[in-house]
Amino acid sequence: MIDKQTVNELVEQWLEGKDYFLTDLTVTPDDFITVEIDHADGVWIDDCVQLSRFIEEHLDRDVEDYELEVGSAGLGQPFKVLRQWQNHVGKEVEIITTDNRKLKGMLKEADAQHVVIAVRQKVQVEGKKRPVMQDVDMTLAMSDVKSGRYIIDFK
Repeated sequence: MIDKQTVNELVEQWLEGKDYFLTDLTVTPDDFITVEIDHADGVWIDDCVQLSRFIEEHLDRDVEDYELEVGSAGLGQPFKVLRQWQNHVGKEVEIITTDNRKLKGMLKEADAQHVVIAVRQKVQVEGKKRPVMQDVDMTLAMSDVKSGRYIIDFK
């Protein structure tokens, strides 16, 4: 069986000096290797091909037969690493909390401990009879976040 740490080291070696980053890496018991990378400006197919070739050059198919798939994190897929959250600050996101609340709004901050999202809500404003819609900042601990993803807007 191919060692996941070996593949991880190869990927990290290829990523060195590039703005790409690893979002997911799996190696199944039957040696199916899946590598998922991301970039703030999107992932180019040519870079996936280069990474795939780099890994293939350093693994010996005569020793262990394997299947390799290299791709992007996927637009609209849940964030898997902190850097994806940080790349989407200022953009519309959807967050599912651990208590299954769905929040949509603009991501304002993201770090290892928390996220801040501006959510449109009805707010009672002093001097007004009826509530008005306003952006309200909500701070969530990362431990309270089940998933988050970029909202694709075709407008």
